[in-house]
Amino acid sequence: MFGQVRILNHQRGLWFRDGNFYRLLTPGKYRLWSRLLPGERTKIEIVDTLTTRFEHPLLDILVKEPALRDELTVVDINDGQRAFVWKDDRLEAIYGPGRYALWNEPFDIRVEVHEIEQFRFSHPRSDAIVAHKDASRWLAGLDVEPYEQVVLFRDREPETILGPGRHLYFKNVGRVTWKTIDRREQIADVAGQEIMTRDKVTLRVNMIVSYVVTDVMKAVSQVKDHAQALYREAQLALRAAVSTRTLDALLTEKEAVTNDVAETLSKRVAEFGLAVHNVGLRDVILPGEMKTILNQVIEAEKQAQANLIRRREETAAARSQANTAKLLAENPMLARMKELEALSDIINGSKATFIFGSGELTEQVRSLVSSGTKDES
Repeated sequence: MFGQVRILNHQRGLWFRDGNFYRLLTPGKYRLWSRLLPGERTKIEIVDTLTTRFEHPLLDILVKEPALRDELTVVDINDGQRAFVWKDDRLEAIYGPGRYALWNEPFDIRVEVHEIEQFRFSHPRSDAIVAHKDASRWLAGLDVEPYEQVVLFRDREPETILGPGRHLYFKNVGRVTWKTIDRREQIADVAGQEIMTRDKVTLRVNMIVSYVVTDVMKAVSQVKDHAQALYREAQLALRAAVSTRTLDALLTEKEAVTNDVAETLSKRVAEFGLAVHNVGLRDVILPGEMKTILNQVIEAEKQAQANLIRRREETAAARSQANTAKLLAENPMLARMKELEALSDIINGSKATFIFGSGELTEQVRSLVSSGTKDES
């Protein structure tokens, strides 16, 4: 019995006899003859090489046939490897552990094998790899902003510190976690806590602390939450600074309190990788009755200050008058000039004409003023 089989350029024929691979048929026409012996069966499977990956139930046997092996690129991937298949310089597939057979034609096939124990995956075409549909199955990654650093943990142990950019790593190589640290200046608003001063006055103080992370590894390994740790230490430092001062000292020495808090806090937070830039007392809140008493004290102090200023001005005026009188008594000519100034002030704006005779000018003026007063009465 004769039969004709045609294999196209993008096809290959697998000739089986009695279930065993017999021969590879390359492109062309074939006229086959087979005697139909009892139990003998002939089968030709035609496969398409346009489908890059060659899959077959008997793959492990077929790839050992020299003729077929020459037509294929066979890749064996163990548990610690991943394969990236590029077809005509485009990513075709990402393969995990297993055996894979790829047709060499009609495409340009290139296979990259990477060891996943290297953990981090770096590739010049990482953007194309991440965009592939299979990437999320084998790879994980994160993008780090320019103002951030990320501590990457593998099996709960620090693996590396990642700077700005995109970072990829292989999955299934242990438990992977990470912690992102913002390297910009941070503001901690330390809410009011009730503190007792040395003179037993209970008050609340609000404080602002600005800080930066200087050592990322310490910030994630020495404390669970560096921001919360700074907040706690700021409260303790503030309590220590306030409790050793009286209320009056606290209100008048805020800068000293701030310096004490900043010094104590800076030493403590440096142990877990932080640096304090600035500390400021924002509010000092007194109880209602203490606020009333303090207002009364302030009012009394201001009144006393006003009275003192008034007395000083009166004393200065009296001293000035005494000095003026003494000066006039010692200088007759100066006294005469002052008399003329006084006379000028008296007659200023008047249209009357005054004629003075001989004698003391002061007595004449006094007489003139006295007579004018009597006429008016």
